[in-house]
Amino acid sequence: MPIKIPNELPAVQTLHRENIFVMTQTRAKNQNIRPLRILLLNLMPKKIETETQFARVLGNTPLQVELDLLHTRSYHSKNTSQEHLLAFYNTFDDIKDNKYDGMIITGAPVEMMDFEEVEYWDELCEIMEWSKTHVTSTFHICWGAQAGLYYHYGIKKHLLDKKCFGVFPHKVEYKNSILFRGFDDTFMVPQSRHTTIDRKEVEAVDDLKILASSEETGIYAIMTKKGKQIFITGHSEYDANTLLEEYKRDKEKGMDIQVPVNYFPDDDPTKPPIVSWRAHAHLLYSNWLNYFVYQTTPYDIRNIE
Repeated sequence: MPIKIPNELPAVQTLHRENIFVMTQTRAKNQNIRPLRILLLNLMPKKIETETQFARVLGNTPLQVELDLLHTRSYHSKNTSQEHLLAFYNTFDDIKDNKYDGMIITGAPVEMMDFEEVEYWDELCEIMEWSKTHVTSTFHICWGAQAGLYYHYGIKKHLLDKKCFGVFPHKVEYKNSILFRGFDDTFMVPQSRHTTIDRKEVEAVDDLKILASSEETGIYAIMTKKGKQIFITGHSEYDANTLLEEYKRDKEKGMDIQVPVNYFPDDDPTKPPIVSWRAHAHLLYSNWLNYFVYQTTPYDIRNIE
């Protein structure tokens, strides 16, 4: 089944070209199916790119997904037009009375700041608290994962000696994890961050379970015992050229940025990147939607607690 998104969202044309089954609102009205309602809190500056990335991985499952887009009211994006936000995005006041089967909180380029210094931190805390009673399962990504672990469990982020940047091998630690059902023994994940979390601090919280990690980049996936909250430190949703664009951006700024690890053939940035994470990205989101959303959420969405 397809993902249901607004008729005029830019992602529609992109996903059609990739032969990903997209259902517009007009067609979806003719189907007598209760779709999974997924809320995407998009904290990334280039919102159109990010919403397309998540629509791609959410739309490649047998389930019909209805995607609502959310942005913060306390911070106005400088990289996305106001017209796009008004046409396709909600603020928290618009949706706070709704219930959702699943929610995704994206990363954000604010990791060098203390959480409390982030302009929309208070609003994000309000949304994360709301998610505990209005969402079946919340999927936190990169900085969003660090923010969630800090807000819910007091786990701090720590500055790395150098940026964790590239595509790295990861392994499943908890073999019975249904989030990683069907994964290979080693799978690749894009990483792009300056901060990390300490394993000992996570292990000290009884409600948290480490699912997967990397020898080079540390913990990758954590979840609460029933999957109400899931925390992912990497960017499996990234496009083929996302790390390339980040690399070019930092080079143009004159920053001391290393070539992304395991990304270009022979580490040569003049060659097209090698995509080694796409299959596992689709499987990750398929497993989340199936096992932690579809098979857990009540049929009557009003009964979510």
